[in-house]
Amino acid sequence: MGILADGGADVLDIEQITIRQRLHLGVLFAVPTGRDLLKELLLFGWEQGVQLDFEMVAAGAGRQPRRSRHGGRAQPSFAVTILARALTPAQLAAASQAIAEGDGNIERITCLARYPVACYELLVSAPSVEPVRERLLGASHAGGFDVAVQRDGLSRRAMRLVAIDVDSTLIQDEVIDLLAAEAGCGARVAAITERAMAGELAFEDALRQRVSLLAGLPQEVVQQARDRLRLTPGARTFVRTLKRLGYRIALLSGGFTEFTDHLQRELGVDYAFANELEVTDGRLTGRVVGPVVDRRRKAELLGEVAAREGISLAQTVAVGDGANDLDMLAAAGLGIAFNAKPLVRAAADTALSVPYLDAILFVLGLRRDDVVEADAADRAGDDAGSETATVPDDGTCSDARAR
Repeated sequence: MGILADGGADVLDIEQITIRQRLHLGVLFAVPTGRDLLKELLLFGWEQGVQLDFEMVAAGAGRQPRRSRHGGRAQPSFAVTILARALTPAQLAAASQAIAEGDGNIERITCLARYPVACYELLVSAPSVEPVRERLLGASHAGGFDVAVQRDGLSRRAMRLVAIDVDSTLIQDEVIDLLAAEAGCGARVAAITERAMAGELAFEDALRQRVSLLAGLPQEVVQQARDRLRLTPGARTFVRTLKRLGYRIALLSGGFTEFTDHLQRELGVDYAFANELEVTDGRLTGRVVGPVVDRRRKAELLGEVAAREGISLAQTVAVGDGANDLDMLAAAGLGIAFNAKPLVRAAADTALSVPYLDAILFVLGLRRDDVVEADAADRAGDDAGSETATVPDDGTCSDARAR
């Protein structure tokens, strides 16, 4: 820059990227008539051990609006997130081929994470997102990787509320299965649960059937089951990071308040909604109290929480795995199927199949290094405050100690 300044050059455009500690700097500059700065720049490169290449371009070749490969008006841009435990050249080739077939062009590639999952974000310009999305989803199913396609811009960076399902999403367990095991009807309840989550049974009917089998169970057994909850790997990091970024978080569960209230206190989330088990004389009656939090109610609760916080639905993210999450996923600005049933994967905006809940942060555009740094700061604060975690979280996608 000093040489260009001394030579009276004008800088028209500049971009820089670092890959594995190797810096790549591109500068577009205009040189006044009669001046030749190439020799001075080459001498500088030789002295500093910097490799320099030059290309002459036509006047007025600064940054141009993105246009179709076939001409026409400027194109919108989309953020494409590609993620897998390990991304192979074949998978990356399939993704780039799918983008090309959808008339898209990759403008920029950014590595968000390398370990324990690999994740890249591609800025793609295209006349329409749907052909790109359709072909990428086909390639991801065939190639065994996850993909998310979102409109780039202020709307993506303005997300402010995350609504998350609990059973088999925030936690690894289905709480009613834990209770059923204590009541000696585990197999019968698990079979009904599986059919309900696959969309084969109406959720409310399935819930009432299962709860009826718990009649007579002592209330203290519910507390014992609550103590056996296991967070999904990365759940704490996921919540910590969202809270640090100013997100509001709501748990929307088809499970029970005895569990969601505990998780709300444990994780410090803002809202928790679930079904209430009826208890008489210290024992479960086999009934629930009040309206059931089913598929329709979850979507309604998402809207109610967003309205209470003054947040539009376009600024919300919903995460779930079962058929009772479908309406919530459809209502949110971004619906994410997390290790979900095939029916849910097909309907959601994006689907993740890695076992780490905090991998969702990459879909929101965060880098792993930023998440690790923020999580380490929060952990240090918790240690200073002597926080004791009662729900185990066995690993995290962004945990620096995982190295």
